[in-house]
Amino acid sequence: MFFLYLPFALQGLAMMFDEFYFHHRRGLARWEKVGHPLDTLTVLACYLFLFTQPYSATNMNIFIGLAVFSCLFITKDEWVHTEVCSAEENWLHAILFVLHPVCFLAASLVWKDQIDQSFLLIQSTIIFLFMIYQILYWSFNWKKIKA
Repeated sequence: MFFLYLPFALQGLAMMFDEFYFHHRRGLARWEKVGHPLDTLTVLACYLFLFTQPYSATNMNIFIGLAVFSCLFITKDEWVHTEVCSAEENWLHAILFVLHPVCFLAASLVWKDQIDQSFLLIQSTIIFLFMIYQILYWSFNWKKIKA
């Protein structure tokens, strides 16, 4: 059972490093400020679907469609990332692209076997909060705001 949760921990650590080291170091262009929350929204849609829908063959097919869409959607920025990101950040993106479908597979097993439905709620909540952070943090120029 531990192995089902490991990809989420690895993905979370990689995402935090990407966000709080690379993004904060170089800043984000407007297209990233819009695109990254949209990436997160595609992930949230997948986890919320698993949490709110009972397992069935039809629902599994719907989830697979959502997951494939998310896996493709998150790669949309890589054409430009190669120009604005360091090699280290691009490597981290590659790691995230590998973990993305692995997390969806693990979540589908949790859902299918009804191992821990609360985990799907927790995961959805974390993703939602991260999306809200992305929207709020990158919508304001915090460096100009002085207390």
